[in-house]
Amino acid sequence: MNKTGRNRPRNAFNLRQRLRWVALALGLCSVSLVGRAAYVQLINSDFYQRQGEARYLRELPIKTSRGMITDRNGEPVAVSTPVASIWVNPQELLRTPDRIPELATALGLSVDDLSSRLSQKADKEFMYLRRRINPDDAEKVVALKIPGVAAQREFRRFYPQGEAMAHVLGFTNIDDRGQEGLELAFDEWLRGEAGAKRVIRNRKGETVESDLLRAATPGKDLTLSIDRRIQFLAYRELRNALVANKAAGGSIVIMDVATGEVLAMVNLPTYNPNSLDGAVPDTRRNRAVTDLVEPGSTMKPLTIASALQAGVVTKDTIIDTNPGYMSLGRYTIRDVPRNNGVLNVTGVITRSSNVGAAKVVAKMTDQVFYDSVHNFGYGSRPGSGFPGESGGVLPRPARWSGSSKTTMSYGYGLSVTPLQIATAYSALGNGGKLIPPTFVKGQHNEARQVVDAEVAKEVVAMMETVVTQGGAKQAAVLGYHVAGKTGTARKAGPGGYERGHYNALFAGVVPASNPRFATVIVINDPQAGKYYGGLVSAPVFHNVMDGALRLMDVPPDDIQSWLTAQQSGKTGHSASVLPTPPADVVLPADAAAEFDAALPTAAQAPAPAPAPTGGTQ
Repeated sequence: MNKTGRNRPRNAFNLRQRLRWVALALGLCSVSLVGRAAYVQLINSDFYQRQGEARYLRELPIKTSRGMITDRNGEPVAVSTPVASIWVNPQELLRTPDRIPELATALGLSVDDLSSRLSQKADKEFMYLRRRINPDDAEKVVALKIPGVAAQREFRRFYPQGEAMAHVLGFTNIDDRGQEGLELAFDEWLRGEAGAKRVIRNRKGETVESDLLRAATPGKDLTLSIDRRIQFLAYRELRNALVANKAAGGSIVIMDVATGEVLAMVNLPTYNPNSLDGAVPDTRRNRAVTDLVEPGSTMKPLTIASALQAGVVTKDTIIDTNPGYMSLGRYTIRDVPRNNGVLNVTGVITRSSNVGAAKVVAKMTDQVFYDSVHNFGYGSRPGSGFPGESGGVLPRPARWSGSSKTTMSYGYGLSVTPLQIATAYSALGNGGKLIPPTFVKGQHNEARQVVDAEVAKEVVAMMETVVTQGGAKQAAVLGYHVAGKTGTARKAGPGGYERGHYNALFAGVVPASNPRFATVIVINDPQAGKYYGGLVSAPVFHNVMDGALRLMDVPPDDIQSWLTAQQSGKTGHSASVLPTPPADVVLPADAAAEFDAALPTAAQAPAPAPAPTGGTQ
């Protein structure tokens, strides 16, 4: 064996080359780290900034109070009171489950219920525990320093007038957003704008630093045209009337004739907007604005006004209503309870003659009559801005049958809301100028002339005779001339007009010489034996107007009646209660239908079906 080969030397160790490789590796690592740092700090910094801030930085809303609503005299009818809501970060609280029973006890909740709710929201960072509680009670809960639990300030709506003004104001939801009524209509105006602040919290969830980002802007106040005194007066009298007449419901609308401002609007049944728990949804709608009724004989003054405006009659035109009924195709139109004989146009309103109204409307063309009624606002929305207001139903002439115009002349075959009736009567009291209704004090809506001022004045004078000589004597108010019209409309059901079910109406203006108020009362389905508007609704008009005229300091226009009452020793409220109509006018329930059946019919034809009739008004 070659000794030299056996002892051949190994390759020399190259330290310099190894150092180069190490340096290259370290250099690549450094470049990689610098690149990553640049990517994190410069290119994708927003993502990591958000991730960091999410762990300690929060932007919280600053709740603001909703604007106050006042009546026309500045009295608050809707205010916001501060409350607090307790919330929790479920992820944080679930890390200390031993504190859950303590929290449940403080909130008055079941431990099992609270644990279940937390488990369902285990992947969330926010959950309400209790909403809108007393701020002092909230502070006590926060003082327990339970991980993840905090409180935030909110506001809750309070309505001092409660049920009396519920349908006008509506209500707000748990987030203080308007849901019904004027709260909904003016939600944007009342709501204001929430502010915002940025807070820094430590690992325990405690705020260690805050920074205001945007100041909260409170909601704007709203002054209504409503007078809370008249509102409550109307509410009280309507409630008493419903109880006395065993009625299913009712509505009252009172308007300022000269401005179109709604001074009061009441509906029954009602609800308490301060406590909606258990309230029937059907009671929440404003029936005076949304629900339709056939106006019955309250339509007759508009029919006469249309005829006067068209020039087809004058107030002294003779109308022969003999023999108290007339045939119209397969229908028979009747005056109830008697034959009124020969009347002038004024007498048609005084005696509330269906036959007289039918003969007057026959003198007009279909289009002229339709246009006139439509000009009074029937068939179109009043324009009050109230949510859900209805325009009613006024069919166009092209859709009329042979009897449509005739039945419409005395209030059947069309449907309107109480607000529409009040608006139309306001136009009569305002010299023929119709002003769209408003719920906002000082809002000036544009007026439009619907009939000549002289025509409106004549019709108002005719309506005075309904109170002095006709079936509405119980609407009289001591010291004031009252002009009005009663109405008794049968209720329509699935199979036609229902026997024994009526809407009793009264619509009027006062003082008649210079009208200030237009008032409409609708009482739904009275079942105490009386159902005529003159016996059921007219007394409500008297009671409400007797107080409203004095509350608003409206000067009397009938001093003579007041002096007469003074001389007879009658003073005060009782002096304005006049005798009830004669006994022969008062018929038992559903007497109108019985009377229809007793009347003779034309001998040459089978007995025609009776057209809808409201009976004695």
